[in-house]
Amino acid sequence: MQQDYCREGLFVKVLVVIPARYGSTRFEGKVLANDTGKFLLQHTYERALSAQLADKVLIATDSEKVLRACESFGADCVMTSVEHQSGTDRIAEAVRDIDADVIVNLQADEPQIEPANIDYVAKLLLDNNQADMSTLVAEFESKEQVADPNIVKAIVDINGKAVYFSRSVIPYDRDSKGIGAAGEYLRHLGIYAYRREFLLKFTSLNQSKLEKLEKLEQLRAIENGFTIITGKRYCSNLLGFSYSYITYQSWFQSTIHHLKWGI
Repeated sequence: MQQDYCREGLFVKVLVVIPARYGSTRFEGKVLANDTGKFLLQHTYERALSAQLADKVLIATDSEKVLRACESFGADCVMTSVEHQSGTDRIAEAVRDIDADVIVNLQADEPQIEPANIDYVAKLLLDNNQADMSTLVAEFESKEQVADPNIVKAIVDINGKAVYFSRSVIPYDRDSKGIGAAGEYLRHLGIYAYRREFLLKFTSLNQSKLEKLEKLEQLRAIENGFTIITGKRYCSNLLGFSYSYITYQSWFQSTIHHLKWGI
């Protein structure tokens, strides 16, 4: 349903927005896969509703199919341009006329996101007035993960401020000739929160040099002098952040197992 609450003069302190593009290079229509009896997007939406700090949860899409699906399970959904190159751009359009303080960017393919992680990334901004955006990091479990360019590494300072993100192994351990102990590295978890005004500014900027090289959008913020505050999650299996890295079928089989055995 395309809601008008954003234009009724209501203030939303924490707004969670789920960008849901129908097209996908690897799996078109993934957000509407429903082998579990619910849409993949619906699972993510319902998890977001459980976040204690989320005043509103909104889905932003470019597809009438997704809009109709959202109507079927009662989700707030707005249509956005098909021209957007990223979910962040889609969110910026969706919130342009919304009076909100903090905007959380939650990927649509996070059906087991822990609501506490949504709260945490939002609280980081609420508690750090000097930060423009926030994100989460966690320790690695193995050297194989550290070496994987599909898993982004993060460098943060002693106050949790992000220094750099890379697909390469950073920091380079000279004594180990490359990769040191896995626990010495931080992996980036793909959830963000932004101040609304920063988000609108950020999406108006051109892509930066490092962003283009690494294919990491957050580097645009760092190159332009903005502050990204990070929070560390202590979780052995990164539950709630691993599913966007694996196939939908693997997630589906895992979900059926949980439903069958109650674990």
